[in-house]
Amino acid sequence: MSKMLLGPVMIDIAGFSLSATDRERLLNPLVGGIILFSRNFESQKQLSELTTEIHALRNPELLIAVDHEGGRVQRFKDGFTRLPAMRNLGCLWDKNKASSIAMAHSLAYILAAELIVNKVDFSFAPVLDVDHQKSKVVGDRAFHSNPIAISELTIAFMRGLHQAGMPAVGKHFPGHGYVEVDSHFGVPVDDRVFTDIERIDLLPFSEIIKSGLDGIMPAHVIYPNVDKNPAGFSEFWIRQVLRDQLKFDGIVFSDDLCMEGAKVVGGIRERAIAALEAGCDMVLVCNDSVQADELLSSLNFDVIEINSTRLNELRRYKRQISDPSFLINDPVYNQALLDLKSLEIIHN
Repeated sequence: MSKMLLGPVMIDIAGFSLSATDRERLLNPLVGGIILFSRNFESQKQLSELTTEIHALRNPELLIAVDHEGGRVQRFKDGFTRLPAMRNLGCLWDKNKASSIAMAHSLAYILAAELIVNKVDFSFAPVLDVDHQKSKVVGDRAFHSNPIAISELTIAFMRGLHQAGMPAVGKHFPGHGYVEVDSHFGVPVDDRVFTDIERIDLLPFSEIIKSGLDGIMPAHVIYPNVDKNPAGFSEFWIRQVLRDQLKFDGIVFSDDLCMEGAKVVGGIRERAIAALEAGCDMVLVCNDSVQADELLSSLNFDVIEINSTRLNELRRYKRQISDPSFLINDPVYNQALLDLKSLEIIHN
């Protein structure tokens, strides 16, 4: 096992196992993590073998992440509980706040526990965007249109993640829900002034930060009446608002630098430098091995020990669970499954 610091770049791989090229990339000192997709999942056994192989490469172990929210964003399905979209919790909140908060905790526990037994460190969840009924890419991934409901549900969700042994990484700061354009395919522009964004969209972020949010992913959205740069490349949004005003001291992940919304900043190297200089701790380069190789060969960025230590602190809740059968005897997990069945009855 190679001993090296965790670098500031998170990349992906093509298949179910590591190729020689994958290993070479993952051993690059600039790399600190890997994000998995549906194409990397065939079965729980295969996933566990893959994550074990990834963790065995380096010391400290590379971070393994996934977008696994529930609803239409759930990368692993066979053998995993099919989780509903978070909008279901918002619908329940309208009927019974106490039940919805308990359910948010249960769903998060299921999500985290099932990933942890397969040696996945964290999911980029929860979504903290306010649903303004404009953004299709957000849509039912958002808990609610009411920022107070989002705050209450996300705090419970975060506590469920923590209890299971996983950090919470909220997205997409300071809010993607007001714009129709999907930043995967275009450049979203939100023309609101700062006070309007602060009054509504920033509220869930502010409240969950106070309750111990571990990580945040900024949006590839431009707010021209606030700053000319997309939020993930903006010192104003990351340093002045997120760090200084909201007092967030966790990890800031860029959204995927290969998305269309990031390309306004320049080439892949320029995007990475801009994101890191704006205050991101780790940048994601996904679904484009050519750009990943270009960045890893051209980025001149000192991997400092303090940043590596902060990244590794995302594992501070982690429980050492190596046997998937552990969940069979976990009373919290089994009660959470019963809770989920009751949610399905309510909404079917």
